[in-house]
Amino acid sequence: MGNILSGKKRIKYRIRKRLSGTSDTPRLAVFKSNKYIYCQIIDDVNGVTLASADSRNNKNGGNIDSAVEVGKAIADMAKSKNLSKVVFDRGGVLYHGRVKALADAAREAGLQF
Repeated sequence: MGNILSGKKRIKYRIRKRLSGTSDTPRLAVFKSNKYIYCQIIDDVNGVTLASADSRNNKNGGNIDSAVEVGKAIADMAKSKNLSKVVFDRGGVLYHGRVKALADAAREAGLQF
């Protein structure tokens, strides 16, 4: 048997082969678990995480309201590090619901992607 990947991993690898974060435009990677939502701004060239935010400390857990808070928080962190443009990596999940709410909140807070 060859390399057999699950559907989500296959989609994730397909996305990642054309997305890469540089120091000018780092990658905004989103991970969604059943309970929480996490995001990181990553410079893939140097292999460095520049900023990260998650919903573990929010009272809402991992719902859409907390995804909006995480999106605003990551945009504020990016602004403090003089980053305005990022490449969005949805991490193999559909651009819908919590992921879309996080992305929209980050855009409203000033990130461009």
